[in-house]
Amino acid sequence: MTLDYFYGQAGELFSFYRIPKALFQEQRFQDLSTDAKTLYGILLDRMSLSVKNGWLDEQSRVFIIFTIEDVKRALCCTDNKAIKLLRELEKFGLIERKRRGLGKPSLVYVKNFSAESSKSIFQNRDFHDSGGFKNASQDPSKSRCNKTKENDTEMSETDPFYSEEADGMSKRTQLEEYFSQSLEVELLLRLCPDDKDTIYQIVDLLVDTCATNRKLLHIAGDDKPAEVVRSRFMKLNADHIRFVLKRLAENSSPIRNMKQYLLTSLYNAPTTMQLSYQNQTNHDLAMRG
Repeated sequence: MTLDYFYGQAGELFSFYRIPKALFQEQRFQDLSTDAKTLYGILLDRMSLSVKNGWLDEQSRVFIIFTIEDVKRALCCTDNKAIKLLRELEKFGLIERKRRGLGKPSLVYVKNFSAESSKSIFQNRDFHDSGGFKNASQDPSKSRCNKTKENDTEMSETDPFYSEEADGMSKRTQLEEYFSQSLEVELLLRLCPDDKDTIYQIVDLLVDTCATNRKLLHIAGDDKPAEVVRSRFMKLNADHIRFVLKRLAENSSPIRNMKQYLLTSLYNAPTTMQLSYQNQTNHDLAMRG
């Protein structure tokens, strides 16, 4: 393919995405990937459309609606790459995504990269390493206790939802937004459309369980401290949910109590998933040998 040259002012006839030079020149952005910088430029461009449409929240902050599918189309990338880039921009504080409930696309706030008051990129970090939820109005920083008992290990993180009304949001509302984001419900619904009802049921079950004021919860035939259960559930991600859905589909025995079945499956998901993958790996290696 042979392309022509630009002559005179012809270059000004086209539209371009504008990526701030600061993302390439400033030290704080040196670890930001080029693809993430490109996506930020695309999101900035979409901001102008939001301004024209009057898309402002109650505090007059401009937001855009830019889904994972939009990222995939804009950059011609996969689901995983789109999710990774959005998380990367969140990590550097360049965007903030706010959930609006199940089935609705998130609001995306494109943050001002030039603000001198930029805070540490880790200030609004996730509640767990695999999640993507961030909300500037909350401060889910973790504080470790000095307890050394083994039973206290999973209870050593401060529960960010103890305040019944934090920043105008009820504990249940915060949990709904948290799980919708950390479990990547939008992605799950696209990947597992036949399991839509079960996915909603799982999210509701996680919210109900983590919002309870009970001290003990009956799971897997045993009463477990609610704090331990809450800690485990808040570390779940989309892979764990897909694993639970897969095990549910493979189960041929009648399930008398679906709620208890799901609670047990979700509670054990991190361990059973790891064991399952390890067994599969060992089996594959044995077959090759």
